[in-house]
Amino acid sequence: MNLAPAQLSEHLKRGLKSLYTLHGDEPLLVQEFADTLRTAARLQGYTERTVHTVAGAHFDWSEVLASGGSLSLFADKQIVEIRIPSGKPGKDGSAALQQLAERAQGDDSTLTLVMLPKLDSMMTKGAWFGALDSFGVTVKFDPIDRRALPQWIAQRLQLQGQRVAAGEEGQRTLQFFADRVEGNLLAAHQEIQKLGLLYPSGADDASAVLSFDQVENAVLNVARYDVFKLSEAVLGGQALRVARMLDGLKSEGVSEVLVHWALAEDIRSMKRVKDALQAGRPMPMALRENRVWGIKEKLFERVLPGIPDTTLANLLHAAHKVDGIVKGLKQPDWPLDGWQALHRLAGMVCEQCAAPSRLPRVTAGGARG
Repeated sequence: MNLAPAQLSEHLKRGLKSLYTLHGDEPLLVQEFADTLRTAARLQGYTERTVHTVAGAHFDWSEVLASGGSLSLFADKQIVEIRIPSGKPGKDGSAALQQLAERAQGDDSTLTLVMLPKLDSMMTKGAWFGALDSFGVTVKFDPIDRRALPQWIAQRLQLQGQRVAAGEEGQRTLQFFADRVEGNLLAAHQEIQKLGLLYPSGADDASAVLSFDQVENAVLNVARYDVFKLSEAVLGGQALRVARMLDGLKSEGVSEVLVHWALAEDIRSMKRVKDALQAGRPMPMALRENRVWGIKEKLFERVLPGIPDTTLANLLHAAHKVDGIVKGLKQPDWPLDGWQALHRLAGMVCEQCAAPSRLPRVTAGGARG
C-alpha cells in the first residue's frame, strides 16, 4: 500500500499499521515522518524500541528476526526499526525482510519500521521490497522541486506563526531564502527555526511578518551545491541559477575537472542520443540505451528535438577545448581561467536548452553565426 507523506495525518486517524517502509533521499522529511509515527505509537502503548542498522555483507539478520518475535517483561508493545543505508539488504536480508513482512500481518504487538535511501527501479522490483509493499505501508519521499521550495518555506514559517510580506516583496524574500538553502532541506529547517527564535510572533499580528532585511540578516548561505544539480539546471536552461551554482561550487572548493566532467558528459550523452534518433531509434529506447533516467530523461525529451547535429558537434568540440583549459592549457579565443571557461561552456549549453526552437549556430569558440 502506497501512502503520500502529506496523507499521514488522515492515515493515523484510521489507526497504525504493523509495517511501514520509508524510502527517499530527503533525510529531514523521512525523519519527521518517522518521528510522527513513533509519537503515535507511544501514545498507543508501544513503549519499547530497538534499532538495527544493516552494515556490511555479513550482518546478522537472526537478531532482527528474534527482536521482532519477542517482548521484554516490561513492555506490551514494541517498535522495531531496521535501517539499511545502502538500500541493499543482500540475500539473507531479502529472505529476512520477506519473513518479517509476512509476520507483520495480524501482529498488533510489534510496529516494524524499515528505513531506506532513494531506491532505483531495480531495487523496487526485488522480492523483498515487493513483500514490504504488499504487507505494509510504503512511503516514498521525493526531493522538493526547486520551483516549489519558496512555497515549502512559506508553509514552514506559517507553522511557527510567521509569514513574509504580501505581494512582490514577500515573493522576493522567499526567493532569496530558497537561493541560500538550495538543495538542503535540513539547513532550511534550521534557518526557519532560527527565525522563530529571533523574531517570535506575539499578540501583535504585525510581529509575525518577516521583512526581507530580517531574513537576509538571519539566513546563512548554506546552499548545498553539487554537480548533478548543476547538470539539471543547465539542461533546464536556467542561466542565472547556473551562474550562481558555478560560483557556489568554486567557493566550496569543488574541482574544476569534476565540474567539466559533468558538463561534458551531458553533451556527450545528448550527442549519442541524437545519433540514435537519427538512426531510427525511438526516443525512449535511445534514452534507455544511453542510461538517461529520471529528471534528465524528461529534459532530454524536451530539448533534443530542437538542437541540430551541427550544434551538438560544436558543443562537443567546445567541451574538448575546456577540458584542456581546466588542465592548464591555453586555447585561442577562450579565457585562461578554468572557471570562466566553465561559465562560458555552461552558458552555451544552457542557451540551447532554454530555447531549442531558436537555433543559433554555435562555434567551438563560443561565437554565434
